[in-house]
Amino acid sequence: MALKKINTVLTAAFILFILWFGAEFILSPETTAPGFGLPSRPSGDGGGFLVVKGIRDVVLALVLGVLLVTGHRRALGWVLLVEALAAYGDMTTVLAHHGSVVTAFGVHGLTATLMVVNGLLVLRETRKVASVPATPAPQPA
Repeated sequence: MALKKINTVLTAAFILFILWFGAEFILSPETTAPGFGLPSRPSGDGGGFLVVKGIRDVVLALVLGVLLVTGHRRALGWVLLVEALAAYGDMTTVLAHHGSVVTAFGVHGLTATLMVVNGLLVLRETRKVASVPATPAPQPA
C-alpha cells in the first residue's frame, strides 16, 4: 500500500476516534469522565469542564478533517504534530493529578505518539513530492 494511502487511513482513523471521544464528553460527560484517567470527576458546576474538553476534541478533529478533505497534506502533517501536544497534555494532567498511570500512558500517551508518527509520515510523504525538481518550461525560440 502506498505511503499516501496509509497516511490517509491513519489520519481518518484519528479523526473518527477524536470525534467520537469528543462527542462522548459532550453528550454523556458523567459516564465518559472515568475513562479519562483522573481519580475523580468534577462535582457541582465543574462538570462543564468535561463538555469543554469534548468541544476541544471535536474542534481538533474537524481541523484535521478539513485539511484532509481539502488536500493540504503538508499542513496536515504539521497539525498532527501540534495536536499531539493536546494528548501529551492530557497524559501529563492525568499523571500530575495522581490518576491512572495505565490510562495516562496507554490511552493519552499512545494516542499522542501515534499522532506524531502519523504527522511525520505525512511530512515525509509531502517532502518527497516537494523535493522533485521542476522541469523547466520550454523557452520560445
